[in-house]
Amino acid sequence: MRIGHGYDIHRFEDKITKKQIILGGVTIPYERGIEAHSDGDVVIHAICDALLGAAALGDIGQHFPESSPAFANADSRMLLATVLNLIEEKQYRVGNIDVTIIAQVPKIQPHVSAMREILAQDLKISMNDINIKATTHEGLDAIGNKQGLAVHAIALLFSCSL
Repeated sequence: MRIGHGYDIHRFEDKITKKQIILGGVTIPYERGIEAHSDGDVVIHAICDALLGAAALGDIGQHFPESSPAFANADSRMLLATVLNLIEEKQYRVGNIDVTIIAQVPKIQPHVSAMREILAQDLKISMNDINIKATTHEGLDAIGNKQGLAVHAIALLFSCSL
């Protein structure tokens, strides 16, 4: 077994341009979008880092650099598919994923089931093997002041070569 941890944080756009955000592959209506080079899906970005870390394959920035125009507005689900291929090439499979979303806004709970469904399908695991929970920062710091959101993810990988 191998364990990896991932973390991502993004600020909300200052200008109202998008009126939605994407978390865990789910489009959620919100008054502001997320500032990001890709689609800004912090849930998937944290999961990618957790998977890459567990497989000792570096981090998301190494594989999909923000400096590369190839990843401008990239669909994070495509990035996740690439990461999954990399860990499968090293003969690992995903055991389970645990995600914590830290956001004062928007409300996350109504979207958790849809996120779990999409991510389970993308990761080729059962919905019983992915957990997503959310918490606020109780009005403290930049997240509590509704300036952005963050995500922690933990991934467990099993070796397929045993």
